[in-house]
Order: sequence, then structure tokens, then C-alpha cells
Amino acid sequence: MGCLAVFSFNIVEMDGNRMDFYIGLSLAVSSSVFIGGSFILKKKGLLRLASKGSTRAGQGGYAYLKEWLWWAGLISMGTGEAANFAAYAFAPATLVTPLGALSVLVSAVLSSYFLNERLNVHGKIGCLLCVLGSTVMVIHAPQEEEVASLSAMAEKLKDPGFIVFAVCVVGSSLVLIFAVAPRFGQKNVLVYILICSVIGSLSVSCVKGLGIGIKELFAGIAVLKEPLFWSLLICLVICVSVQINYLNKALDIFNTSLVTPIYYVFFTTSVMACSAILFKEWLSMNTDGVVGTISGFLTIILGIFLLHAFKDIVFTFDSLPLFLRKGPQGFPWGHQPYVALPSHETQAEDEIKLPREGSSKGGWGTHQRAP
Repeated sequence: MGCLAVFSFNIVEMDGNRMDFYIGLSLAVSSSVFIGGSFILKKKGLLRLASKGSTRAGQGGYAYLKEWLWWAGLISMGTGEAANFAAYAFAPATLVTPLGALSVLVSAVLSSYFLNERLNVHGKIGCLLCVLGSTVMVIHAPQEEEVASLSAMAEKLKDPGFIVFAVCVVGSSLVLIFAVAPRFGQKNVLVYILICSVIGSLSVSCVKGLGIGIKELFAGIAVLKEPLFWSLLICLVICVSVQINYLNKALDIFNTSLVTPIYYVFFTTSVMACSAILFKEWLSMNTDGVVGTISGFLTIILGIFLLHAFKDIVFTFDSLPLFLRKGPQGFPWGHQPYVALPSHETQAEDEIKLPREGSSKGGWGTHQRAP
């Protein structure tokens, strides 16, 4: 009877973990929809302000605080982040963070309709690859939790590896903010995005800890008396404030279809590195799971690359026959197509034909000049 009871308990625990996994997955997908739409709303608000001649966010202005479209985007992003916040409490960061690629897909599709930013064949294939990569990552993601309480979270935060990582993140962020951003921020899109990404890795860790704390709070545990809970909350507010500020600057200066995919790649890479160091979720995965997760992530990056790298090429399914047509007339860029290099036999034949052609041309020219 004792063995049967233990077996039944294990089955119930496994079912509970699987249910948590699917709840986290649903929250992560819905989060991507809200966050992807928030980019469009914010960009529309910033464009309206620019048309009115207001001081732009990229120049240090804060006129967007009076624009309702920007606030609608902020509310949409807040809703998405809240869903994302809850997802981290139910599913591993290795699963939740990469699914943010769906927000890139949503942003790319909506920007083609509302911001008149073209989505060509490469972009559509990139969107498909993002979906496929996300599916592969969902299949191979770890379904067990490594940290289930705030006390366990506190032990993780004391790990020397994470302490070194956190110091490096804070130090590099300060260098980027005070030394690099004033000089190169408006010229290079990577500056503002790097700031958002490295700070974002810490904000995700804070969200993970707070989500675990809230689950314990609903279970009747007095987590509000824990200093760690409030420390994580303060750290989260600081990190999110920095992210919002520099993400606004990046969106104001650079194209949405440029900012969104690059931000995803750097942010996800930073979070996965932080998750590997802090939560060590990779240790619970077998070789197939690790290879599948990395392959899915690389597939997503390839899809995002297609979305961004070829976004200015006018290439649709209707123009595909033009690209497949042979001859100079059908060549899409107006250049001559490549031809085979002449062989020795063709050169010899040309030398034999050349005098005859020259004499015939000369005779024809003499005949033409004769009165």
C-alpha cells in the first residue's frame, strides 16, 4: 500500500508539473501577441509626435508621455509583460524567453499593415521559421522546475558564478550608458539595444523570483516579510525603467523592423546565459533536449535574419517568374547575366571568323559610301 501511495503521489506531481508547463506556455504565447502589438502602437505614437514637431525621444524629449497612442502601447506591453511575468512562475526561462520570437512575428505582420513597412517573401519565410523554431524549442524545453521557493532562489543568488555575471552586467551597462551611448547611440542601433538586453537578463531573473514568491503567497506562506522579495521588486523596477527609456530611443531613431529582431536576439541570448548560470535548467536536460533547444533557437535567429536582412528587397510571389526568367531582359537588377568563359576551341573559331567579318563589314561600308 505504501508503494502504491508513493506511485500515486508521483503521478499527481507529474500531472501538476505538466499542467504548470502548459499554463506557462499559454501565457508566454499571449504575452508575445500583446508585446508585438505594443511596438506598433508606440511607433505610431512617436511618428505622430514627430509630425507635430515635438522634441523626439531620441533627442532626449519626453513629449510621448502626452500621446495616447504611446500609452496604449505601454498598456499593451504591460499586459504582455504581466502575462510573461506569470509565465516565468509556471515554466522554465529556457522556454518562456525564446517564445518572445512570436512577438517579432506579430510586430512584422502588423507593421506591414499599419506602418507601411514591406513584408516580402523573405520576411514571410522568416516568420515561418520563427514559428517552426519556437515549436522545436517547446518540444525540447525542460518541463521540470529547478527553483520552487524563495529560499531556494536565495541560495541560487549566492552562487559565485551568478555574482560574477551580475557584476559584469552592471559594469558593462554603466560603460554603455555613460561612455558609449552619448557618442554612438544615434548612429548605431546596437548601443541602445545592448543596454536593454544586458539589463533585461537581470530583470528576467527578478521576475522569476517574484513569480515564485507570489505563488508561495497564494499558498499561504508569508513571503512579504522576506527582504529578498522586496529587493527583487526594487531591482525589477530599476531594470524595467532603464529598458523602457533606451528602447524608446531605439524605436524613435531606427526602423521598427530593425529594432525588434535585433533586440530579440540579444535579449534572448542574454537571458539564456543568465538562466544557464543562475537556474542551471540545462543540467536537467538530456543531449537530445539540449541539441533540440539550441537548434530551435538557431532556427529562430535565421528567421529573424531573413526578416531583417532582406526587408528592402522588393520580392513577392508575383515577381517570382521574373527572377526565374533567363536573358538580360528578365534580369531583375538590369545587369547582364553571367556567361560561360570561352574555351580554346571557341577562341580559335572566333579568330577564323574575324577577318571574314571584318572584310564583309569593310565591303559593306565601301558600298555604303559609294555614290
